[in-house]
Amino acid sequence: MTALTLSTSSAATLRADAVVVGVAKGAKGVVVAPGAEAVDKAFGGKLAAVLETLGASGAEGEVTKLPAADGLKAPVVLAVGLGEAPGKDDGYGHEALRRAAGSAARALAGSKKAGFALPVEDAEAAAAVSEGALLGAYSYAASRNGNSAQNGKGAKKNDAKSAPLGEVALLGGKPRDKEFKAAAARSQALAEEINRARDLINLPPNDLDPKSFAAEAQAAAKEFGLKFEVLDEKALKKGGYGGLLGVGQGSQAPPRLVRIAYTHSKASKTLALVGKGITYDSGGISLKPAGHNETMKCDMSGAAAVFSAVVAAARLGLEVNVTGWLALAENMPSGSATRPGDVLRMYSGKTVEVLNTDAEGRLVLADALTRASEESPDAIVDVATLTGAMVLALGHRTFGIMANDDAFRTSVHEIAEEVGEQSWPMPMPSELRKGMDSPVADLANMGERMGGGLVAGLFLKEFIGEGIPWAHLDIAGPAFHEGAPWGYTPKGGTGSAVRTLVRLAERTAAGDLG
Repeated sequence: MTALTLSTSSAATLRADAVVVGVAKGAKGVVVAPGAEAVDKAFGGKLAAVLETLGASGAEGEVTKLPAADGLKAPVVLAVGLGEAPGKDDGYGHEALRRAAGSAARALAGSKKAGFALPVEDAEAAAAVSEGALLGAYSYAASRNGNSAQNGKGAKKNDAKSAPLGEVALLGGKPRDKEFKAAAARSQALAEEINRARDLINLPPNDLDPKSFAAEAQAAAKEFGLKFEVLDEKALKKGGYGGLLGVGQGSQAPPRLVRIAYTHSKASKTLALVGKGITYDSGGISLKPAGHNETMKCDMSGAAAVFSAVVAAARLGLEVNVTGWLALAENMPSGSATRPGDVLRMYSGKTVEVLNTDAEGRLVLADALTRASEESPDAIVDVATLTGAMVLALGHRTFGIMANDDAFRTSVHEIAEEVGEQSWPMPMPSELRKGMDSPVADLANMGERMGGGLVAGLFLKEFIGEGIPWAHLDIAGPAFHEGAPWGYTPKGGTGSAVRTLVRLAERTAAGDLG
């Protein structure tokens, strides 16, 4: 993990491989952002002009490297675009800072140390730069160069040129200021947990099945003093968890239900987080078409987000109880797999006719949501890569939010936007419920094709305990990024929703749960 330090050095005197400065698009050309004054001075006040000569415009995420001028200790200056320059009395937005820092950190892969001289007017801005840099520096290499857990050879060092940036020195970070120190510590812990989720998502499915995922959670529980419980296939059968068993019965890797909990002695509220953990989704008997299977190792992204959020809450010592439920299964076609037309008896006692075995996430979540409801938490949030319909509706960067309580949905949406995770509140039209009526069971796992993401939310709502505020985050779009990296978003697993869940826990601890 990339190290983070708060530095009192100036951008001119810091000894590092590079110094990062921000530039923006002004009305008359490139504008040098606050924090870069010492660097601009070394260039005789002409840094903006030099950058424009090199083709820089200040556009968001644009990276321009140039040799340092005399008077700078670092040999390289990296200018990163912040987008449109703010008004005279306005500052740069936190998400703009986060993305710029991420772009810079990615561009400095292979470097040992870089100073970040971006605008950090307060601790919140410092946190944004820190988060962006630490997340942007992320690199997954566990399965390259013979490092796969399957071969047992152990990890080898990354190629020096692609190794993550070793240290982020935040210039202007005020290391003796309590707020800045707290912001840096939070950013480090949060980034490490987001990257934990990314690592799990990126693991090949032959290295991560329900049993090994549960083992990862158990190891973290031991390390951070969390309560841990796992139900194996025998316990699931005894308990009547028909959803988890039905989805997992076609695989040689049996399902698991993991409970991992953080408690605080002064907590008065409890959050229950439930994550879809399909470690590989072939679609089952309703097999996915060609071209849709290759990334289905990411179908456990919701469980990864929940797992990491619980650990983050513990590391941050939040005064709130946070219980994570990981519904883990592998969805495979075989002679023992659930068939379309089968009826499953869920943990709640309700029966579900399976019309499509590729609508499996809602089945495992239903069992976990019922179990979570039994503990009467103050709120439940589930996270899942649930429907392609949500991707069609909102694209690849935005997750949908549904809820049984409008105020709670609004709070979750506001929190997501605050921490820089794009989201949008979605409705749950009551008329769509009728489409899930079944002649042989209490309901079917499919309804109307149009509005399929909303239908999935209505299905999950059936398994929420009475009177418990609940929100459903469908992260099918942003959970796994197949294109080129951008900002602090890498190729592959992104760790979507971790920041939202952690901030929700912080708000709940502060007595501000919507």
